Amino acid sequence: QVTLVESGGGSVQAGGSLRISCAASGYTYTRDCLGWFRQAPGKEREGVAAMYGPERTYYSDSVKGRFTISQDSAKNILYLEMNGLKPEDTAMYYCGLDYVPATCARVGSKYMFSGQGTQVNVSS
Repeated sequence: QVTLVESGGGSVQAGGSLRISCAASGYTYTRDCLGWFRQAPGKEREGVAAMYGPERTYYSDSVKGRFTISQDSAKNILYLEMNGLKPEDTAMYYCGLDYVPATCARVGSKYMFSGQGTQVNVSS
């Protein structure tokens, strides 16, 4: 049973930084698609970042250059480092796991497994 648990969300002012984490259990990171997506109230899900192995990372245009996805495979933890945060980044952030590499390449927002989310609020 794969379980993903996000943490590290919070409130920050515009221009600030946060790092959110996703701890996995019942699974060992290998070369599957791992990623982050978000959803703001009244808006559709949006893929944010994804990685397929350490050498292939993908980002949505809205976060490219500001967010960095990484993993600690030894600890089974996925990270999203968020810099230069903007009010429009306010959303619930979820991590996801999928066995389909294409989910990474298209920076998808629908994963086979996902967590309960961690809230990120950015004030202006």
